[in-house]
Amino acid sequence: MRAEPWLTARPIAHRGLHDLAGGVIENSISAAQAAIAGGFAIECDVQLSADEEALVFHDFTLERLTGETGRVDARKAAELSGIGLTGSGDKIPTLTSFLAAIGGRTPLVIEIKSRFDGDLRLAKRTAEIVAGYKDRPIVLKSFDPVVVAALRELAPGFARGIVAMSAYDAYRDYDPLSAAQKHALANLLHFGESQPDFVSWKVADLPTAAPFLCRKALGLPLMTWTVRTQEDRARAAEHADQMVFEGFRP
Repeated sequence: MRAEPWLTARPIAHRGLHDLAGGVIENSISAAQAAIAGGFAIECDVQLSADEEALVFHDFTLERLTGETGRVDARKAAELSGIGLTGSGDKIPTLTSFLAAIGGRTPLVIEIKSRFDGDLRLAKRTAEIVAGYKDRPIVLKSFDPVVVAALRELAPGFARGIVAMSAYDAYRDYDPLSAAQKHALANLLHFGESQPDFVSWKVADLPTAAPFLCRKALGLPLMTWTVRTQEDRARAAEHADQMVFEGFRP
């Protein structure tokens, strides 16, 4: 399906409008509420619990953002949702509670995290949850083209996007991938299978051929991540339709 115009109508707060110094932590309900108050759209991440629930959390492990250790997917949702986010009064939200807090008041971009291992349980659970929110401005995205392709059937009522960049070697998450796989990701060689409705590209890598052609030749909306400086903002304005930002207020 085509991405709705609201997708690029507002700047998108990366993991919500978070402010570590102010005690507002990324991917928290407080960060979502701050984004709504500022008039911004929201981007969030989801991870899978041991009992296959979707939790709003970026990392695969708990150390960076909580006082706990270990893998997120080693713990059940009830335990995870009771874990406090360091430096705040928030706890890790389930996707269901996050959606309830937002209440459809601003567009939401949900990134489905992946280990690029063919595991679609998180995509399936996310699709099940958002199925009850077809009247709200929600889109789904992932770095994993297998996930994006699966969403075509799992969540047919929602636009889906591919998140990508031009070079993957600088990120340890992609170490298990072969050079050929990284080349395919960087050049959208999976396009025939994934068939994304929009593209989200690393701002430092713009302009480059793959997103340029998607935007200019195919008319796909192009978002860019993560905009943190005025230089980034100028690049985003020149080469993309909207920015995913953090660290300042547009």
